[in-house]
Amino acid sequence: MQYVKLEDLVSYTGIEPVYYPEDVQSRIYTPDIVRPGLQMAGYFEWFSFERVQIMGKAEILYIETLDEEVKKERLDKFFSFPIPALIVANEMEVDDVIIYYAKKYKRPVFKSDERTDKLVNIMINFLEEELAEETTLHGVCLEVFGVGVLLRGKSSIGKSETALELINRGHRLVADDAVIIKKVEGGLKASCPELTRHLMEIRGIGILDIQHLFGVGSIRIEQFVELVVELEAWDENKEYDRIGKDEEFTEILGIKVSTVIIPVRPGRNTSAIIEIAAKNYRQKLLGFNPLETYNKKFRSMIRKQ
Repeated sequence: MQYVKLEDLVSYTGIEPVYYPEDVQSRIYTPDIVRPGLQMAGYFEWFSFERVQIMGKAEILYIETLDEEVKKERLDKFFSFPIPALIVANEMEVDDVIIYYAKKYKRPVFKSDERTDKLVNIMINFLEEELAEETTLHGVCLEVFGVGVLLRGKSSIGKSETALELINRGHRLVADDAVIIKKVEGGLKASCPELTRHLMEIRGIGILDIQHLFGVGSIRIEQFVELVVELEAWDENKEYDRIGKDEEFTEILGIKVSTVIIPVRPGRNTSAIIEIAAKNYRQKLLGFNPLETYNKKFRSMIRKQ
């Protein structure tokens, strides 16, 4: 089961430790956040204690209105649950009673100057991406005219060489060979393993550092995948789609991605075809389909005859 270490969340958000026991290694398994207002009111049924807890101005000011014994009783019960951490936001002071019971049960406590709602959004976005379902695919990912393109095909079909030509034409590399795909925000976000970031392997030349060869404008850290381009060796016995009537899709992590199959053979400018495929994809997103336009013209011509 995927998890995020509490120390990674602390490093990303910059929250300040109030009590952070060294021998406690908290793990976060869900991107959801809880504001424990109901728990401070004494209701602990259905308490999602496995989530990170955040108290803002409303929760802290409410706690201050409680009778001292009631406050102790509720905080004691609250910290008795194995919460990953409590964060006090919005520049609110952390009550000594909170620290006392946090220490009693060894629950980490942090504070932040950020507004509560803003901090919640920052944390959810970070946790969703870190905990997202992911897979690693063999291929090359690029940004071509603003479209995230995933090049796939059998080994030695020429994926890296084609990608290099596209980079030389001004497009941007995301990942070569191993492409990490994460399911986030309803889409598929591609990135590269740290070890091979900005690097390409070209047979006959070796390892190339794309950023140093072409500049920082030639690379991207991540990119949403919108189009899959499948390269395959030209088969004389296979009937290829010539007018765009057959719409193909590739399913990745349960999401269908528009797919173009490009047969490769000597003399074909594969890079130029991929550029046109990317432009055509954007054109369709804007509501223009050249096949529909052709069909309308064809039907109109038939009616006139």
